[in-house]
Amino acid sequence: MIDSETADLSLEDLRCLLAPHIAEAAAFEGWSEAAVNEAAEITGIDPAAARFAFQAEGGQSAAMAMIAAWAGSIDRAMAEAFPAERIAAMKVRERITALVTFRLDQIAGREEALRGALIEMAKPWNVPAATKLGWHSADAMWRLAGDTATDYNHYTKRAILGSIYAATLAVMADDKSEDREETRAFLARRIDGIMRFEKAKARFTKPAEETFSVTRLLGRLRYPAR
Repeated sequence: MIDSETADLSLEDLRCLLAPHIAEAAAFEGWSEAAVNEAAEITGIDPAAARFAFQAEGGQSAAMAMIAAWAGSIDRAMAEAFPAERIAAMKVRERITALVTFRLDQIAGREEALRGALIEMAKPWNVPAATKLGWHSADAMWRLAGDTATDYNHYTKRAILGSIYAATLAVMADDKSEDREETRAFLARRIDGIMRFEKAKARFTKPAEETFSVTRLLGRLRYPAR
């Protein structure tokens, strides 16, 4: 039976409600209609409504719709877990590490579903949707981290973090180490790379007035400030 609150859910809210349960079922059923039916039974949602929420449309397969909803549910949980006051107390490196680690912790225990999701996303016809999904996840993290860049930095930061997050998920899918030590070490190395890149980029993109200029120095010597 569906309660009044569930009946009033938007389509996006419905997907987010079902998505974690679909991910649980996907470990055994794959990203399939059977997984949707199982999630509907657990949540008390009408199976027909649940299947409608994840039908293929706009060139996106039903499986990709489920995977996107799973990522969306993690986005929401991440935003709730990291209010502005919590993020403000961290340095940039700590923010990114904490946000990616939170996402990995949300996926932990569902590695079989993750493997299936990575296989689905790698299919040629799903690559555009998978790329968009990765970008959205990276954008959600950078926005929570307080990034306000609007120039090309906006794009480079998200492209780099998106690729690192995707690579870390691939490592996690096959990580058999205790407490996912291999995944954590992999992520730490990649974030080190991001920080080094950002520092190097900052040196080459400083405004002209912040960099040393022989011409400006000579000009000041010739026309000293009054």
